[in-house]
Parts: sequence; C-alpha cells; structure tokens
Amino acid sequence: MGKTVYIAEKPSVANEFAKALKLKTSKRDGYMEGDDSIVTWCVGHLVTMSYPESYDEKYKKWNLKDLPFIPDDWKYEVIPSVKKQFKIVKGILTRDDVDTIYVCTDSGREGEYIYRLVAQAAGVKGKTEKRVWIDSQTEEEILRGIKEAKDLSEYNNLSDSAYLRAKEDYLMGINFSRLLTLKYGQSVNNYLKGGKWKSINVGRVMTCVLGMICQREREIRDFVKTPFYRVIADVDIGDKSVDTEWKAKKGSKFFESPLLYKENGFKEKTSAVALINGIEENQPLKMKVKSLNIKDEKKQPPLLYNLAELQNDCSKMFKISPSDTLNVVQQLYESKLVTYPRTDARVISTAVAKQVDRNIKGLLSYTPCASFAKNILDNKMYDGLESTKYVNDKKITDHYAIIPTGQGLGGLGKQSELNKKVYMVIVRRFLSIFYPPAIYKKAALVGEMPSTFDGENFVEQFSANFKILVQKGYMEISGVPKSKKNDDENDEPLDEEFFKILYNVSKGDELEVGGFDIKEGETTPPKRYTSGSLILAMENAGQLIEDEDLRAQIKGSGIGTSATRAEIIKKLTNIKYLQLNKKTQVIRPTQLGEMIYGVVHGSIKSLLNPELTASWEMGLDAVAQGKLSSDEYMKKLDEFIRVRFNNVVNLNNTGQMIGYYNFVAQFYK
Repeated sequence: MGKTVYIAEKPSVANEFAKALKLKTSKRDGYMEGDDSIVTWCVGHLVTMSYPESYDEKYKKWNLKDLPFIPDDWKYEVIPSVKKQFKIVKGILTRDDVDTIYVCTDSGREGEYIYRLVAQAAGVKGKTEKRVWIDSQTEEEILRGIKEAKDLSEYNNLSDSAYLRAKEDYLMGINFSRLLTLKYGQSVNNYLKGGKWKSINVGRVMTCVLGMICQREREIRDFVKTPFYRVIADVDIGDKSVDTEWKAKKGSKFFESPLLYKENGFKEKTSAVALINGIEENQPLKMKVKSLNIKDEKKQPPLLYNLAELQNDCSKMFKISPSDTLNVVQQLYESKLVTYPRTDARVISTAVAKQVDRNIKGLLSYTPCASFAKNILDNKMYDGLESTKYVNDKKITDHYAIIPTGQGLGGLGKQSELNKKVYMVIVRRFLSIFYPPAIYKKAALVGEMPSTFDGENFVEQFSANFKILVQKGYMEISGVPKSKKNDDENDEPLDEEFFKILYNVSKGDELEVGGFDIKEGETTPPKRYTSGSLILAMENAGQLIEDEDLRAQIKGSGIGTSATRAEIIKKLTNIKYLQLNKKTQVIRPTQLGEMIYGVVHGSIKSLLNPELTASWEMGLDAVAQGKLSSDEYMKKLDEFIRVRFNNVVNLNNTGQMIGYYNFVAQFYK
C-alpha cells in the first residue's frame, strides 16, 4: 500500500492537519514525512498564467495590430519566487510510492484553482485524488473533512469556473488595458505632465468599482441643496411637552399645493408663517385627537455575519479597511477561533444547528460573554433553532456564516487588541440569535386643528411618533443601537410613565397647544462611500441598501466575490485611482481615477455597468453548478472582447477627451 499525501495551501494549515491526524512525521525541507503519510504545502499560488510575450516575443511591445490577444492553447508557468517549493511539491505528488492525495487547500474557488494549477504543472497522473472541504480548522472539522472527502472529479465544475474566472480577468485586463493605453494613454500622461508614465489599468471588476465611486462623486457635485420649512406644534400631554409635525393632508388649505416641498414642508418660509397665522385665527389653540395607536413591535436579532457585513461593521466601528478586516478574521480562522471567513452566507446549515450547543459550551470560558452562553445553555435556548431564519441550507453555497467555533480560546490572549475586538463582535452576533427579540413600545398620534383663510375653514393635521425600548432581549448581548431619529420622532427622552399617560388619551380629546415653531432644513447630497458601504454595494450589484433587514431580503448578484472585493479596493488605491481616508474610511476618486473613468465611459461604457459585471459572476456560478459549459462561457467572453475592441479602434474621440480632462481638473485644484 502506497503513501498518502495531504497538501495544504500554506505551512500553518499543513501543521494543523498533521496535528489533527496525529501523524508521526519528521520535518523535511518543504514537507513532513512519516511511515505512511506526507504533509506538504503551497505558499499561496505556485503557478500562474503566462504573459503574452511567452506566446510570442512580439507581444512585449504593445501594438494595436496584435490585439485582441485570445490564445487557443493557454500557457502556465511556475512563479519564480516559489520555484523551490513547487519543485518539492511536484516531486512528492509524482512519487511512485504515493497513491492517494488529499487536497486540503482552502475550500473555495480560489483554493481549488491553486491545487489544480499545481497538479497540472506537476503532471499528476494515476493517483487517487480526494477533496477535503471544511468550514473551520478545528480538529473535529478536519477529521470530518477527511472522512467525508469526495473524489476530486466531483469538483470539476468548480475548477472550470476557477479557470474561467482567471481567463476572463486576464483577457479583459490585458486586452482592454493595452487598447485604452494605446488609444488614450498619451493624452492622459501629457495632460498630467511630469511624473512616471502610466499605463491605463482596466479590469472586469476593478473598473466597475471605479465607476461607482466616480458616479457618486458626480452626483454629489451636481446636487443642489433645497431649503424647506416644517411647521411644528408644541403640545402638552400630561407633564410632557411634545412636538407634533404638520402634514398637508386632504382638507388642508395647502393640500397638493405647489407651495409644498413635500407633504410636511414648504419651499418658502412665508408659506409656513401663513399656515400658522391661519391656525391662530381660531382661539384658544387646541388640538383634537383624531387617532392614537399604541402597539408593541418586536425586533428580531440580525442574521449572522458573512464577510461583507463584518467588513462593513468593522469599517464603522474600528475604522479599518475591508482588507484589514479580512486579514484579522483570517488570523482568527487559522487560530481555530472562528469558521471560514470568505463566505457570502448569513445563515448556518441544519447539520451545524443540530450540534450548535458545542460552540456555545466552548464560549463558557470566554469571560466577556460567558454569562450569556451559560444562560443559553441552562435554558436550552438553542432548541428549535433549525426552524428559524438563521438556518437555511438553500442559502449556503460553499460555506455557512462566520461564527465562533468555541475552540482556540487558550490562544486568544496572544491575539492583537484589534483581533480581540473583532472576535467579540462575531461572538456577540452569534449569541444574539438565541436570545428573544427586543420589544419596543410604539405610539402614533394624529391630531387636528382648525384653520381659517379668507373666511373659509380648513382642517390641518399634525402627527407625532413615540418609541421606547421596553424589553432588551438580544440587545442585552449586542448592545442597544443608537436610534436614527425620523423627522416626526421626538427629541425628548421618553419612558414608560409617559406611555401610561398616553393610554389615558382617547380619540376626541383636546390637547393644549403651547405654540408653533418653524424648523428650517435642507436636502442633503448622497453620501460618499466608505470602504465598508462600498463592500455592501459591491455585494448587491452596485446598489447600496442601508437597511440590514431589507439587504437580507433582496440580496442580488455581487460584483466580485467575498474573497476578492477587499483586494480590488486596495488595488484601486495603490494605483492612485482612488483615495481612502484612513481615519474615516471615506473613499473618493483621484484626478487620475476620474480621468480614467471618463476614458472608459467614452470607449467601453459597459465595463462601468454593475449589472453587467454581476451577470459575469452569475455566469461563473452557473458553470460551477454545471448549468453552463466552459465552451459556452468562453464563446460569450470571446465575442464580448472582440466586439468592444473593434468599436474602440474605430472611435475618433481622443480630442474630445481633452475637454473632459479640463472639466475634471477644476475639482482637483
């Protein structure tokens, strides 16, 4: 019987597999070997796609007549900096005494690609290859993954998807970057003057993200502030003085009037003054209660974290970039503290839910949340979890949500302070789902006052909303969020005593009105993206949905993947197309970035379309699921590149670009 090889993506992961399997091995250069087992590793990618000049020397010089470059037979090569490790891995995988290979690279598209390239370049043949697919690096999960490992061929569709993703990025990047550089690069560099000559960088996802940022910047610039004036009536309820806001409802003097900004505000202050004068014609000032609805409102714990949601929250809480968040959670994963980080799912599987008490028990030794874990266990609050919204096998593709494993806590003290903070955020979100909902008490008051204009009587309507938290529920763990006050919510802190007074208010009651106030406001421009909100917008095909519950309901196809989005933002800042404020995490374009946006907009506009970019990702998913063949996908990609290439070649708009550069320059002086 031959030897078994376990190949991981990096040395640290290889060590965890060796420990979990309790293999008796001796350390060698680039691997560990025992009597019947060998553990080796990659160091990330060992093999990559060859540059065009590897196909033909002529491609070293960029020339339009040599484009588009779309090879029939693809070339790959070993990355020079890791040549030594590749040679070691190749020697092991092709040894005569090796008959079985367990592929233990990351359980995802990129991890699959890393091994397939190595096996291809090494010429692996005649071996039994098994794929290990795990969600954490705990001993139990590693052993389960090996026990349940499937034949590698069952992941061929995923492998095809990985190869296609790389080919797509390669072809779009090389062809469109060279094309636009040859067509417009000289004009960009001449305009900016000085400095190192720059080529124009274009990418399937990268250019789309640049477009989102530049488009938002234009919306902000083009925004014209509009002032508006709201009328507030000061009403006495018990010993409280509360604000009620006027709205132009049917029966009002100003119903559907062109003087309105919206139904609750005027374009001019004089109109607001006129309304008050019309009401004050009727003395004494009383407001008659038209309706008062009081009800309890439950707020369920939010769904669990996927990478995008965690990156957004960490951007807001700790002012760190998405790539920093990914680095932190990757370290926590490799320390066995949390499950696999590169996931889009916000739920766990039925299988995990059935054993979730293990995760909770492990957290009894995590002091900051031990009391919550104990309460959940003592009261078996995890019973019935399978029937909740937090468990859904259909919403999981590769991996379930990021949750604490309940293990590795002995090493938590060695983690950085930032790592500890992020870990706590993940733990609190996880434990929250076992607690009851928070309960708010809400009241909606609607009152009416008479008004008189030129002897004609009208009825003016005022309203107010009140809200208090009466049962914290899961917020005992997560904390009570700062409320986002609506225009018609009161500033004054309210309590249950006030609601007791409200219960005594009935329809038809008359309330004393102390006076009126005119509140001036103005419309606000769209907000610039932060690194976190940009990640969420990328996850939803360019649409930023602020409300978390709504995001979960209408989650669309993403731009990029959970594994690549942070790196794309980082690259755009590194090539100086975007600037990221490290203190606030706000992102805005640079002058160069906005110039490139204009070049793409005037040549290959479709690259800026989030829906189109997301559709490419959907296509890759279809390949991974076996619903679309590689040949069909490549045919569409080939056609897309050739058609856009020919369109740009026939354009004659270089001169027009100078006018655009001048327009952009005024905003960067």
